[in-house]
Amino acid sequence: MTKETWKPDVFETLFQTSDDPWDFETSLYEQKKLAKVLECIPIRPVSFALELGCAIGVSTLALAQYCKRIVSVDASETALEKAKKRCEGLGHVTFIKAFLPQDYPVLAASGCDLVVISEVLYFLSVRDIQRLAGMVTQSLTPTGSILIVNWTGPTDTPCTGDEASDCFMEACRALHWEPDLRVRGGSYRIDRLAGALNSQNSGRASGEEI
Repeated sequence: MTKETWKPDVFETLFQTSDDPWDFETSLYEQKKLAKVLECIPIRPVSFALELGCAIGVSTLALAQYCKRIVSVDASETALEKAKKRCEGLGHVTFIKAFLPQDYPVLAASGCDLVVISEVLYFLSVRDIQRLAGMVTQSLTPTGSILIVNWTGPTDTPCTGDEASDCFMEACRALHWEPDLRVRGGSYRIDRLAGALNSQNSGRASGEEI
């Protein structure tokens, strides 16, 4: 498999072929992982969250309980249509079609307090992961947080989940954003990063499994 970032038509084809290609709605694994992600939100309610890679909106609907405002992004029009239907009636949720990192919604994301990047980074090249890290950190308030979630099993994507996580965190460290929480599940990892102003006051965890 190429080390280049996967193109948006790959994801559009996946969502046109299957209503739920990663079984977000039915997988016990996905449900447990989402519950753990929600536990890792540092402050509730979140004033303004940015969700990158919302897919069909299962995670968006869950996040909406803890956020006053959410902007959710995906590259697939088909996925976004399903996400919009799922979150119909939630006036504090907005959806944007964007291929990352080149179409990152700079204006719409500005001033966010939380960025959630779930199962996205390993589809990107190393260079694009680094670019995205710079864009995300510029969007956040100084007291904001980043949650990244990555599959750590075998994959044919440009990076493994561990490679993608480490690359993103290294790029963030260079911009003075430090990891303050790590959780490991059976085949995924969650890493949380905080700005230099608040990272020293956050809790730390590692090696946790569910």
